[in-house]
Amino acid sequence: MLSPLRLIGRTACNFLTRGLSPGVGVFLRRHSETIRSRHDRMRVHILSAWQDNYMYLLVDEATNEAAIVDPVEADKAVEAAKKEGVNLTTVLTTHHHADHSGGNEKICQLLPNLRVVGGDERIPKLSKSVKHDDTFKIGQLSVRAMHTPCHTSGHICYFVTQEGAEQPAVFTGDTLFIGGCGRFFEGTPQQMHSALSALASLPKETRVYCGHEYTISNLKYAVHVEPESAAVKEKLAWAQAKRAEDVPTIPSTIAEELTYNPFMRTSSKSVQEHVGESEPIATMGKLREEKNNFKAKM
Repeated sequence: MLSPLRLIGRTACNFLTRGLSPGVGVFLRRHSETIRSRHDRMRVHILSAWQDNYMYLLVDEATNEAAIVDPVEADKAVEAAKKEGVNLTTVLTTHHHADHSGGNEKICQLLPNLRVVGGDERIPKLSKSVKHDDTFKIGQLSVRAMHTPCHTSGHICYFVTQEGAEQPAVFTGDTLFIGGCGRFFEGTPQQMHSALSALASLPKETRVYCGHEYTISNLKYAVHVEPESAAVKEKLAWAQAKRAEDVPTIPSTIAEELTYNPFMRTSSKSVQEHVGESEPIATMGKLREEKNNFKAKM
């Protein structure tokens, strides 16, 4: 396995080992450093954008074909692809909000032959519309679209696997965050419960790549919900240490989310008792309502 590395300073070329997940290399940039996360013959470059967004360069190492997830900063996305020397063929758009699809027009001007994949006609430059369980390829990587309506009605998560390899990836946009979930702008508690249940059914080792760096605020709310949870407290302390160094808290895994994310734990008695409910969907609604107005103590 590769040792995790971090570039010290913005122009320095000395490296220092850091305590990240195996197979992750880190380089300083924007609101967060750029991380390279390896999945056997697949790799994911985590690219910071705007104030707290993430874009992802997904590379099939067998063919050198690549896709970019939610390239809101088109120039930066293309620069990353050129730096890696990959054949960028596809844009994977999770939903139509401007902080996720707003770079589609520009990136298609820069690379006119790109196909733009998504599940909502409101997505700019959409050329391949997908629905739930549709599959397609990025090189030798298999991508399955998961329709997860609620944050928006056309939201798609992308589940990516490679034959004969372990640890798949899922790009969850604004449906599932590390320690939280998206607001219900165009959906209901039932829909978010269904969406998160579908994600929870993925292999537990699946790495979760979400749309924003919201981890600390999410986990502060999770501590409020389950104040006795060691899993939540440990993850929050870990996340605070990473963010102090501008290191992304992405990715997590499905298994991890099930231990500390209250929105993935709506069947848990402790979470239900917190909101005074006894079934998962009502618990989901109460959690989201409370989280919308939650202000963590410093």
